[in-house]
Amino acid sequence: MANILIRPATASDQAAIAELIAAVYAEYGDQLCLDDAEKDLTEVPEYYHDRDGEFVVMCDSDEIIGCPAVLPISGKSGICTFRRLYLKQSRRGEGCGKLLMQWAVDWANLQGFTRIEFWSDTRFTHAHGFFKSFGFNDTGHIRHMDDSFEPYSEYFFFMKL
Repeated sequence: MANILIRPATASDQAAIAELIAAVYAEYGDQLCLDDAEKDLTEVPEYYHDRDGEFVVMCDSDEIIGCPAVLPISGKSGICTFRRLYLKQSRRGEGCGKLLMQWAVDWANLQGFTRIEFWSDTRFTHAHGFFKSFGFNDTGHIRHMDDSFEPYSEYFFFMKL
């Protein structure tokens, strides 16, 4: 992990970020929908920075291997959401995911948030175990989404800071 760097995402990273997320989706037989569900990936700096959030990439040398993003939730004072926490399949189990999640929690704390909330695709069962081991609570709430090529469902997670 000597060459690992976490840095703010730039517009020039957008294609590599989309490629990373598309590869994760492909593991589940799904595909990226840049017209709707993942439209934020077409304007990463503007979408996140203009909303007082942050999107970073984890790089090993020059290769983007992971990413997380954090955004305040409009209308919910002190609450933010995690988005786009993805890691290249070959890098899972090495501690990179923990580094990404810790970055996101630390960033939320530094910004003064008191709670983190997010939704996670029900198919990402390995990630759900990871979230719980990190201290996130699974409420059992499920929402059904239709903003992609195929309908999908998500579980709700939260953590008090």
